[in-house]
Amino acid sequence: MNQGLCILGSTGSVGQNCLRVVESLPDRFHVVALSAGKNLEALAAQVMKHHPCIVVVSRPEFKAALRARLKRLGYKRWVKITSGIEGQVEAATHDAVDFVVSASHGTTGLVATYQAVCSGKHVGLANKETLVAAGELVMRAAAKRGIPVLPIDSEHCAVHQCLRAGQVKEVKRIILTASGGPFLKTPRRLFDSITPEQALKHPVWRMGGRITIDSATLVNKGLEIIEARWLFGVRPEQIDVVIHPESIVHSMVEFIDGSVLAQLGVPDMRIPIQYALTYPDRVAVSEKGLGLDLITAGRLHFGKPDSRRFPSLDLAREALVRGGIMPCVLNAADEVAVEAFLNNRLSFSAIPRLIEEVMRQMGAHQTINSMDNVLEGDREARERAAQVISAMSA
Repeated sequence: MNQGLCILGSTGSVGQNCLRVVESLPDRFHVVALSAGKNLEALAAQVMKHHPCIVVVSRPEFKAALRARLKRLGYKRWVKITSGIEGQVEAATHDAVDFVVSASHGTTGLVATYQAVCSGKHVGLANKETLVAAGELVMRAAAKRGIPVLPIDSEHCAVHQCLRAGQVKEVKRIILTASGGPFLKTPRRLFDSITPEQALKHPVWRMGGRITIDSATLVNKGLEIIEARWLFGVRPEQIDVVIHPESIVHSMVEFIDGSVLAQLGVPDMRIPIQYALTYPDRVAVSEKGLGLDLITAGRLHFGKPDSRRFPSLDLAREALVRGGIMPCVLNAADEVAVEAFLNNRLSFSAIPRLIEEVMRQMGAHQTINSMDNVLEGDREARERAAQVISAMSA
């Protein structure tokens, strides 16, 4: 069956790689809907190539600009252009959509992803924020509809593959691997002087701005701990993190009988994207460079993360244990902190300090019963984070 796809975040790195996979498997997929932010040039090129029936831009004023750009390019097909959260929800729940790829930046596609699950669409998650902010709501809705939520993150995709060899009740622990980012061996006394340009140079992966900074602080791994708890139904204490600079082993699962299964592969997002899109099948890759040569891979190294160097890991575990709105608070504060760092308004070492302070201010337990609770918690955390940044600057 040729499946109809909606890609939320189509102009980002994951979205672009997703379209490369679609192009390599034209008999299995076609694009129904695309959603992007403000990169209208890239979005217009995608529309020209994939002919979606609905396109979503972030702001209403971008609709006319995209329409004019398509006209200049000679695009003659009809396409509906809409905007904002309402547009994303319309795209993600479109009747012709079978599978939604959630790859939007931050919590941008959170509501649309949740509504897609509620409407029975299969979902591939490429952003961590959906399950970090609203994991209980999303997974409850997926269970009610009897649909899978498939991870596209390389680490969780690896765990998903390993778990095909055993049941969750047989799992002793999940072991997420982390590259350690560009500052794994940088003296901590130099962290205050780290620049955005330095932090954006990841030694292995090529990713967007926020996730690259999160990899440098290991916030991304903290978010993945929270995400793993909801994806795989394990207890927080069953999830460990190890530093693995080569990024060849993407994650491991240790079973109660002492067996450890690992998923290995070259660090290329097309592999987990294709796995999620074609699951439960495995489809041969047509492009070169996606096969792993263990001889040339060389030695593989593993180490324990330093909590003094990476305090965000402990903050994420604290947020998960405290539950309720706290994981959402952690995520929102981090997103504001990263933006401030990239704009030279916050030092690199202040990112975890800001997160900790916002979590402290919002320490009272707040349960999550609806998406409105999530959005309100996200809004309040962002406001408090902005206030903390102003105080730090003063």
